[in-house]
Amino acid sequence: MLQLLAIDTSQSYTCGDLDLTFSGMIPYVVSTIVLIIKIVVPILLIIFGMLDLAKAVMAQKEDEIKKGQQTFVKRIIAAVIVFFVITIVQMIVSFVSNNNNSIGSCFKCFINGDESACTVDTSGEPSTF
Repeated sequence: MLQLLAIDTSQSYTCGDLDLTFSGMIPYVVSTIVLIIKIVVPILLIIFGMLDLAKAVMAQKEDEIKKGQQTFVKRIIAAVIVFFVITIVQMIVSFVSNNNNSIGSCFKCFINGDESACTVDTSGEPSTF
């Protein structure tokens, strides 16, 4: 997780064999957003599920308690899916990009914020992305 701070936002980067040049701020922002989604969304889903279940228990009606339990279980499943979707996408991209290192390194650069996957652009040209 500390790799998010590895990208120098003042540099221009390229990834893989692509001719795409971009500011270091872009992968930093994208990887930060992905991290926030991966952590905050599941936590919020679980908190909202707990609140729904607590309301149902406070009502002390058997039907509402069962409905609250079902909602809570659905929210927990949604939280697990949100948490693991990035990991599953990373695995799929690594399988698909076995022969094409450009896709894999760009994905690592943008999603993981991994500076080793991006190379510093030394051409001196302005960013095209």
